[in-house]
Parts: sequence; C-alpha cells; structure tokens
Amino acid sequence: MTATVDNAVADLQRANAELRRQLDERTAERDEALDQQTATSEVLQVINSSPGDLAPVFDAMLEKAMRLCEAAFGVLLTYDGEAFHAVAERGIPAAFSDFLRQPLRAAPGNSAFRMVGGETIVQIADLLGDEATRHGDPARRAVIGAAMRRSLRP
Repeated sequence: MTATVDNAVADLQRANAELRRQLDERTAERDEALDQQTATSEVLQVINSSPGDLAPVFDAMLEKAMRLCEAAFGVLLTYDGEAFHAVAERGIPAAFSDFLRQPLRAAPGNSAFRMVGGETIVQIADLLGDEATRHGDPARRAVIGAAMRRSLRP
C-alpha cells in the first residue's frame, strides 16, 4: 500500500513540475509579446512626433530592438539598392562608427549579402567570431577588432 501511495505522490509531483514549466513558458511568451507591443507603441509615438525627420525614428527603432534583444550595442542600416548605410548607432566605439560611415556593399559571406539574398533580419551575436569578419577584408577585421577591444575595456 505504501508503494502505491509513494507512486501516486511521485506522479503528482511530476505533473505539478510539468504544469509549472508550462506556466513559466507561457508567462515568458506573454512578457515577450508585451515588450514587443510596448516597443512598437513607443516607436509609433516617435513617428507621430517627428514628421519628415527619420533620424529620431531610426534611433528609437534601434533603441527598442536593442532593449528587446538585450544587446550591448547596435547599428541600424538602410539599403538604397546598391549599398547599406548606417542611419542609427548606439554604444559602438568611435573606430567602428567611422568604419560604418562608408557605404557597406554586399559581398558573399557578409551580413549585407545575406540581407540582399532575402534574410529580413540578420543578427550577429559574435561580431569577431562571424565568418565574414574572420575570412573577409583584413581592414574590416582590423577595425572591428580594435573597436571591439576598446568597447570591452572597463
């Protein structure tokens, strides 16, 4: 009889743990959706308050995206059909900012090429470890490496 009760208790504990996991998962999904809705609303407010001036809109979009992704720094680019241009940046070192002032052309393996190829969002979690950085233009590697080292200093 004790074994049966023990088995029933163990089954209830497993079911309870599974329900807790599902609740935590749904709560996290809800919180993420709320964060996205809040960010969208905040960007729309900026759009409404700055007609004809896209700079504050781009800055707000980048800030909200960075908050949602928990990013330390970020860059927002536009594409004119030939090259990408940085229109907003946050938290990046000056050397990297200077590098981004030049048009970024799509080349096989780089993030610009991926976007031109159809990817709508390209996130690079590790810029120094990215294949385009490791195997790309040596000048790009040097600028990004120097900028990253400076940004990591306390």
